[in-house]
Amino acid sequence: MKVLGIYGSPRKGGNTDLLLDRVLEGAKSVGAEILTVYARNLKMTGCLECGGCDETGVCVVDDGMTDVYPLLQEAEIIFLGTPIFFYAAPAQVKAVIDRSQAMWSKRKLAKPPKEWSNYTSGKGYMIACGATKGKNLFEGLELMAKYFFDALDMSYEGSLTFRKIEGKTAILEHPTAINEAFDFGRRAVTGDK
Repeated sequence: MKVLGIYGSPRKGGNTDLLLDRVLEGAKSVGAEILTVYARNLKMTGCLECGGCDETGVCVVDDGMTDVYPLLQEAEIIFLGTPIFFYAAPAQVKAVIDRSQAMWSKRKLAKPPKEWSNYTSGKGYMIACGATKGKNLFEGLELMAKYFFDALDMSYEGSLTFRKIEGKTAILEHPTAINEAFDFGRRAVTGDK
């Protein structure tokens, strides 16, 4: 089984990276093949909303995202890791999501509308952490993740989130986060609840 981890944080080695590392270690521990994308390293533009993908399902812009599309298609499970920036995802991961419009266009071309609620490409999960303790901290991200995975023809299976995580490696001070992340990745692959 191919599992893709999308590292959405602009900060290398921070809380989101540490959590997603452990999630992927958990997935690998039960036999998954791990693929990775680091949004912060992609040389790419945002979606131009030019409509170029409407007829073909292929983005007309040739940049760093070109190498990401095959990974999105190959993966049976995708973990999207993102920190919270102003109650939303940072620009780097949002650009990847916006450029997935081509995947939505491809899906619309391949499936009649009555089949859009049948997800046949796999499962998607989100891993996120934020510095505040706000009640609605993850609501916007949950919707974003749901529709991102919908565009990829994947069911959104849920998230692993942590509040009040501030400072580059503060997640390591959380009493259970690292173990929860490993277990989250393992269970996603095995299907255990």
